[in-house]
Amino acid sequence: MTFADAQEAQAFLAKHPDIEAFELFILDANGVPRGKLLHRDELLAVYQSGRPLPSTILGLTIHGDDVEDSGLVWEVGDIDCRAYPLAGSLVRLPWRKMPTAAVQVSMHPIEGMPATIADPRHVLIKVIDALKADGYHPVMACELEFYLLDQQRDAQGRPQPALDRDGGRPRSTQVYGLRELEQIEPFLADLYAACKEQGIPARTAISEYAPGQVEITLEHGDALAAMDQAVRYKRLVKGVAHKHGMQACFMAKPYDHLAGTGMHMHVSLANENGTNLFASDDPAGTPLLRLAIGGMLASLLDSLLLFCPNANSYRRFQANSYAPLAPTWGVDNRTVSLRIPGGPANTRHIEHRICGADANPYLAAAAILAGIHRGIRDEIDPGAPVTGNGYAQATAQNMELLPTDWLTSLRALEQSNWASEALGAEFLGVYLAVKRAEYRQFMAEVGEQDWRWYLTNT
Repeated sequence: MTFADAQEAQAFLAKHPDIEAFELFILDANGVPRGKLLHRDELLAVYQSGRPLPSTILGLTIHGDDVEDSGLVWEVGDIDCRAYPLAGSLVRLPWRKMPTAAVQVSMHPIEGMPATIADPRHVLIKVIDALKADGYHPVMACELEFYLLDQQRDAQGRPQPALDRDGGRPRSTQVYGLRELEQIEPFLADLYAACKEQGIPARTAISEYAPGQVEITLEHGDALAAMDQAVRYKRLVKGVAHKHGMQACFMAKPYDHLAGTGMHMHVSLANENGTNLFASDDPAGTPLLRLAIGGMLASLLDSLLLFCPNANSYRRFQANSYAPLAPTWGVDNRTVSLRIPGGPANTRHIEHRICGADANPYLAAAAILAGIHRGIRDEIDPGAPVTGNGYAQATAQNMELLPTDWLTSLRALEQSNWASEALGAEFLGVYLAVKRAEYRQFMAEVGEQDWRWYLTNT
């Protein structure tokens, strides 16, 4: 792994003499950024000799609780593990009142042990390196949907759409509506400006299927760089939204009656010269593309917990909702899990439509690419593509549907020999320990739904 050179920090400090505070962050398996706030005088030392972080930082639940079964707590004495900055990640945070910058770090392969095994970025690098060793260079891009919510809840304590620029609260929406985008123009203007300043290639914005729901596409590129950009983009969206008095929500299903939020992952393979190996005049792509689809379909159940990591993730899977229901693929068809979009032959690629917006981009990408590699190595035939209504066909053909509960996906990953080999048994040991702890906490919590269902009916 290549880390950033100290000259990058020196140049940044010279260019930004007003910045006194630096957020140092690492992304845990839940996609939660964790770290420290450093003074300006501390920055160079991070580049020169790394920064110690406790081993437990990569073994926490989504609430920030230690998971004793992770192996990163008492067994190792919560040891300090050294993390180093990633090249190009030192950026100004334009939404902060106090001049502040951020730098992303990752665990050192040796000095970061034992936390290195739980670093999601290392998992992705492992999978990418295996593909490159066979001559395949993955190219990826993210489409992340999110809701813009009011920072204040409604009278019932529930989330509500943010006020638009006219002071109204949208109660309905026009999908692909331009007025909806115009109503959030101040937010979008600051977001695009911040993306430009941070070197994040944000492109097309669209209004989605629910009030306050937005999607902005990011440009294709090297798979690792693309996921780095997705991680920083997500933080940026939240920060700019907060500046505008809103909350950006990447929860998979914040409302039961409105559309869920997904993270569509676009992927292709190139050779070492950058030529797209999926390129074809055939809309269904090359034989290599079909093998890639076969591997992803064969690995789907084993990978689902990485695509849909939380209890709420599974509320997204509903018929006729543009969220997938079964291990299906098709050409230019949005009712399937794996879609080959239309377009010129040289742009041929796969759109993976299963992930919720709550997934960790590094882990989702790692599972997708590992599935692709499996399909190529084992020459897995994906079968015929779905044409027409994929929802109806999945039901009519009694096709095995995707699980709609957290525990089934957790157990599938636990029992997967393929995932253990492809992603690393040590990483999965930590990840599954965290997810088991979260599952126990979630199931033990009594809340409003329990009272509505059972308080007077039992």
